[in-house]
Amino acid sequence: MSAYIHTSISNGTGLIVLDRPKALNSLSLEMVRALTQTLHAWRDDASVAAVLVRSSAEKAFCAGGDIRFFHDMGRSTPQGGSALIEDFFTEEYSLNHLVHFYPKPYIALMDGVVMGGGMGIAQGGVRIVTDKTKMAMPEVNIGLFPDVGGSYFLSRAPGALGYYLGVTGTTINAADALHAGLADHYAPLADRAALEAVLTATPGAQLRDAIAAYAAAHDAGASALAAERSAIDHHFSAGSVPAIMASLRADSGDFARRTLELLATRSPLMMSVTHELIKRGAALDVAGCLRMERNVVRRNFENGEILEGVRALVIDKDNQPRWNPATLEAVTPAMVERFFEPVWPDYAHPLRHL
Repeated sequence: MSAYIHTSISNGTGLIVLDRPKALNSLSLEMVRALTQTLHAWRDDASVAAVLVRSSAEKAFCAGGDIRFFHDMGRSTPQGGSALIEDFFTEEYSLNHLVHFYPKPYIALMDGVVMGGGMGIAQGGVRIVTDKTKMAMPEVNIGLFPDVGGSYFLSRAPGALGYYLGVTGTTINAADALHAGLADHYAPLADRAALEAVLTATPGAQLRDAIAAYAAAHDAGASALAAERSAIDHHFSAGSVPAIMASLRADSGDFARRTLELLATRSPLMMSVTHELIKRGAALDVAGCLRMERNVVRRNFENGEILEGVRALVIDKDNQPRWNPATLEAVTPAMVERFFEPVWPDYAHPLRHL
């Protein structure tokens, strides 16, 4: 088990507390294994009727995977081929699949930052957001792509919201998450004592319904995404990243200007890979999306774009990534297609059993 994962059972609810606050609960391989082992043990435990996953602090539910680990392991071996990296993504994606198909109510209280890997351990369950929720799939900012099932849940967001959130990596709040179909319930911090009473006093078998009844009395307010939906759907349904950019450049509005400024900081190659990933994900089930992502993440470490992104953002902190290619115009269809070429035959795929 992990020192950063605490578990207990009370009143029919299995409680999992993420407790790595200095790293914003970023997931290590050890944490992924502890979560998986716990969920497997509780799946057949008659004393557990529901599972609640939360953080020990309101600052972050889970900020993603441990990207320092990715950088260190990727840099230590040719073409980023560390066995520990391979294990991490295979086991993390298996955990994501387990969450999506867990036979008991699985509830995630997404206080604070919830990004990347944090989305992966939340999106398959009942999702509660709060005033402090800062949600994103920001992988294009570090030369990665929206994984952990992102190709599944982003491709099923209304309109072109999935393309917008994936290609820009922008951060949204509780109201936006509800509008995008990435959250189920809103819990205001001002009424937190009432929520805590529901979570602790309700028998596990009744917990999901009790949360829904509690949340029905609360409104997250206006969504900025909803206000910008017309522009988002217009630009991000253009069919490709170059077409999206051309559409934005033809628009003199504030949304287009801000979005172009944001896209200028992202990896041109991984924006293009992300767009293709979401397009393909719309035709796949959860397992198919995770198998596709497992293939793409292997290609990503071979390419090295993530190593440069993490270097610039986290290691050297110069915020000057040297993307390769440096411009969107230099990204070719063959470069994008390379990420989707099978790494393994079907019978040897590490997620073939999902």
